[in-house]
Amino acid sequence: MSYTLTFILKPTYLHAIVTGVNSEENVAGYLEEIRRECDARNCYRVLIEERLEGPRLDTMSVFQIASQGAGRTRGQLEAIAYVDVNAKGDLMKFAETVAFNRGLPVSVFSSVNEAKKWLVGKERGGAQKHNPTDTDHPRR
Repeated sequence: MSYTLTFILKPTYLHAIVTGVNSEENVAGYLEEIRRECDARNCYRVLIEERLEGPRLDTMSVFQIASQGAGRTRGQLEAIAYVDVNAKGDLMKFAETVAFNRGLPVSVFSSVNEAKKWLVGKERGGAQKHNPTDTDHPRR
């Protein structure tokens, strides 16, 4: 694996910053490492700031990572705010939908500031301005 993961504990969430090479192995690895860190710190809200370099993963790889990650993490985390600073197109929204439909409370943002605001608003339980994906997910 060729990535670096930095954790910053905030009052209401854990901020994880990942840098390195974009690969299926690295993404799956850092997501598992974040899950373990949240568990060890009893912190159930996380902001993931992905800064991986290189070609984007293909749709099937994204589907598999989101599906498997949701299966391992379901019920352990209350809120996941995800920012991929190098993302282009709708692939991250696709990953969000896959994970959400499998019970993972994840929302994708285009900036770290938007993600922070969402997490803080979610913590307080107050009104929060959120991206349109909140209404895009079917409720069952």
